[in-house]
Amino acid sequence: MTKKIDLILKYSFFLLVFIMLSCNNKETTVIKNKILKDNSNAKEAHPKLILTAQGVKEIRAQLGSIPIFDKTLQSVKEEVDAEIALGIDTPIPVDYSGGYTHVRHKSNMMVMQKAGVLYQILDDEKYAKYVKDMLMQYEALYKTLPLHPKTRSYARGKLFWQCLNDSNWLVYVSQAYDCIYNYLTKEERDILETNLFKPFADHISVDSPQFYQRVHNHSTWGNAAVGMIGLVMDNQELIDRALYGIKDLKLDTNKKDDDGGFLNKDGKAGFLANIEEPFSPDGYYNEGPYYQRYAMYPFLVFAEGLHNVKPELKIFEYKDGVLLKSINALLNLSDADGDFFPLNDGQKGMSYYTSALVTAVDISYHFGTQDPGLLSIAQKQDRVLLDDSGLAVALGIKNNQAKPFTKKSINLSDGPNGTQGGVAILRNEAIELVFKYAAQGSSHGHYDKLSYSLYEKGEEILQDYGLSRFVNIEQKGGGNYLKENKTWAKQTIAHNTVTQNETSHFDAKYEVGSQHHSVLNYFSSVNDNVQVASAKETNAYPGTELLRTMAIIKDQDFEKPYVLDIMKITSDKANKYDFPYYFLGQLIQTNFDYNVPATLNPLGTKNGYQHLYVEATANATSENTQLSWLNKGKFYTLTTLTDTNDQLYFTRIGANDPDFNLRREAAFMLRRKNAKNTIFVSTIEAHGSYSPVTESAISSNSNIKQLEVVLNTDVYTAIQITNIKGNTKLFITSNTNASKTGKHNVTINDKNYEWSGSYYFK
Repeated sequence: MTKKIDLILKYSFFLLVFIMLSCNNKETTVIKNKILKDNSNAKEAHPKLILTAQGVKEIRAQLGSIPIFDKTLQSVKEEVDAEIALGIDTPIPVDYSGGYTHVRHKSNMMVMQKAGVLYQILDDEKYAKYVKDMLMQYEALYKTLPLHPKTRSYARGKLFWQCLNDSNWLVYVSQAYDCIYNYLTKEERDILETNLFKPFADHISVDSPQFYQRVHNHSTWGNAAVGMIGLVMDNQELIDRALYGIKDLKLDTNKKDDDGGFLNKDGKAGFLANIEEPFSPDGYYNEGPYYQRYAMYPFLVFAEGLHNVKPELKIFEYKDGVLLKSINALLNLSDADGDFFPLNDGQKGMSYYTSALVTAVDISYHFGTQDPGLLSIAQKQDRVLLDDSGLAVALGIKNNQAKPFTKKSINLSDGPNGTQGGVAILRNEAIELVFKYAAQGSSHGHYDKLSYSLYEKGEEILQDYGLSRFVNIEQKGGGNYLKENKTWAKQTIAHNTVTQNETSHFDAKYEVGSQHHSVLNYFSSVNDNVQVASAKETNAYPGTELLRTMAIIKDQDFEKPYVLDIMKITSDKANKYDFPYYFLGQLIQTNFDYNVPATLNPLGTKNGYQHLYVEATANATSENTQLSWLNKGKFYTLTTLTDTNDQLYFTRIGANDPDFNLRREAAFMLRRKNAKNTIFVSTIEAHGSYSPVTESAISSNSNIKQLEVVLNTDVYTAIQITNIKGNTKLFITSNTNASKTGKHNVTINDKNYEWSGSYYFK
């Protein structure tokens, strides 16, 4: 009986094979796809990392009917076809960033990733062959390479001058390898994995622990690179190394990287630690939006790979879903044009149009709550990822589900538990104020506690300088950070905040600054007409407390919302305070006379002062000092409280800069000497316009007649604002008990004021 059953089973098996062989190609493909789909435990199903086998099936079914996806696909196809026509070049590495070999290897990694995707979507073997041929060239090259000949980096790569760029390469190439995995023979895969991928992953991790074993955007790229190639290769050792760091490794906690940051101060490492530590519960990344943008790509693509291959990790739920939250935070850290605010080391002009944010928006939409606001961002980006998440976005747009992404006032906490200060963004109509009271921001942080920058419709009114670097421009320091980043851009005087005794906050020492953060006094955005943020700093200068309260006020007597800025300083000794305003545009008018020197001299000798030319000087002559300027067709006026002992300076960046590495931009600076406890109060108005076509100026004068401090105690500060019509408004801020429910009662000039909440305005 048993033999008979065996014969029946064998006959059934051969009959099934015969039927499959008898089917036409289309029917065979259907059967194969069904078997593949049903066999969910098959580890050899590829692609599985970012683009998935099921995703490929769904994309092919939709091609030709999803406009933004079809457009992206055509653009990528043209790009890759052009590269294939040029031939493959894998040169011996010799250059820094921006040099030919650096750019070529960077281009290769991106083209391979795109070619792999084209192979899957278009089912055209020429793309798989191109990736295979290039990978085999890299296999032959890599096993001959010593460390990169450029020695500047604390962690040298082999293809590139630093392990960071090597990690970039492997993150992209792992996706290409996944896409052509089944195109390759087992022998070819063994050659690549043994001679290229495994040694490559080892070099950026166990061979370079000072790069890999830390919490930093560098190590995030390293973790993702090792983990993603581990997922494709089904190598659990590499996956664990990516998630948890190098096992049983201890590093010198006092060593620093090229930017002055500690390599492994707290002993934490691995991808999960890089999610836990830099991100606050609100999704703010402690290095600032420029580096958050850079790190989001490895964070999200590795997370997507883990979601697809290791769903049991529930990576998008890790730390209360902070990776997806971080995308909303990052989008809110951009101005009206989508440019990221240049907090800490940040290059101006970097925006959500960068490819990393295409990835972020698509993944956030697909794996998040399908926020229709993200679809409107994707429409502006005008391209999508050629994978499962890009398909989801394309279908959402096709089905007219997009809604505007609305940015309102927001307070983003800093620190892993949200207790290390933060960044407040106040928005009122077209005016945006960015108030930074965050922690140091790792080695990319600047010494600028309680600084701010101001925008109108995406144009800077008062600027943050950003970084000093020409990224990937070889002629300027190999495309790397310039010495002026430390001597100027990071120094306190380069920012719109107070400098005491011509020394930077924390004496510009990272090991000191990294231990401290500012503290929120209060944030209030419930009143559409008055948006306020207030924070305190007690460690920037020992013995000195800084309390800054900033508000955007919409008043019917004013054309546009205006800024009120109150900096209250309490110190245990007399100091010299410098308070700059880095305005952009052409000076129009002042209410004081100034002297212009015959020759330009630096303002000082160190701490950034050596880079400021003094263009004019004056002594304050009234209680209100005022200047107006014109920028991009709009007028602005600064009104600030002064006394007759205050000195006024017009300065310009560029002194002691023989290589012209710094932008020649202006500032107005107020200097107050021999002051112990003092207060700086100012308003900034946006008003009027000028047309060069009609040559007409409208509302070119300020609407403020007088600012006055009518009360200043430990508990309250009250500012009276009088406009040119004689109408007055009173703003009272709570310096101590600033809770939303706190009740207050104060008498000013024999008049009693009562209110609940953090501030009073009427």
